[in-house]
Amino acid sequence: MFKAGLALKVAGSVDTGCGIMGCVAAGKTLQKMRKSQVGWRIEELQMVAEANFVEWRRPGRGGSHVIFSASGVREIVSVPARRPIKPVYIKQFLALIDAAGKVGKS
Repeated sequence: MFKAGLALKVAGSVDTGCGIMGCVAAGKTLQKMRKSQVGWRIEELQMVAEANFVEWRRPGRGGSHVIFSASGVREIVSVPARRPIKPVYIKQFLALIDAAGKVGKS
């Protein structure tokens, strides 16, 4: 699990923990997610979250939901881990990603 704020600065670049290829893939996935909110898996949301400094966790003993949160953002998003993930959860997740990006820029 990725913890926000644990980025490593190495030789002038920032390592977010997802690797270069993972971040590129996460960026493309995020673009596709914005175009279509249907047909997504929880693993894809987790990958996008990690690349955008959003934490995720499964409460309790594994739980049936994954909870996404970002440092400095009041809202959290709880997404059922089963497929298919409904578009309403994708919209909430995208709003959290956008809010986390605004906090990170300020």
